[in-house]
Amino acid sequence: MAIRQIRMFDDEILRKKSRPVTAVNDDIRKLLDDMADTMYNTRNGAGLAAPQIGILKRLVVMDMGQGLLKLVNPVIVKQEGSQEVIEGCLSIPNIMGKLIRPAKVTVRALDENGKEMELTAAGELAKCFCHEIDHLDGILYIDKVIEFV
Repeated sequence: MAIRQIRMFDDEILRKKSRPVTAVNDDIRKLLDDMADTMYNTRNGAGLAAPQIGILKRLVVMDMGQGLLKLVNPVIVKQEGSQEVIEGCLSIPNIMGKLIRPAKVTVRALDENGKEMELTAAGELAKCFCHEIDHLDGILYIDKVIEFV
């Protein structure tokens, strides 16, 4: 496992759409482990998407205090309501913004062994899912900010 360099806001790779993972294998599992190490070794890291370390694959790791989630090809399949949230980003340090996110989301993904899973989240976890999945489509939270705080 290794700590990878996080790409910053001016890196064009953050604006590109990531490609789906076609096979969950040892290389993907190692990459997910590296992403988790990177997230845990970065101040205020709750989630990390592969483009943030320069890899255009649809991979996300998250830990909002309930344990590590490793997601392959995550997609939001349902969203409900709305909530006003404050967000920051490891790729845009020291800048926080207020934006509107769904209050509840259901996400379908593969786990690190290629098994399909579906997770439903509300509140802060829903916000994190939306933020990280946006990264996979080249969208940064600053694109949706209604007010910087």
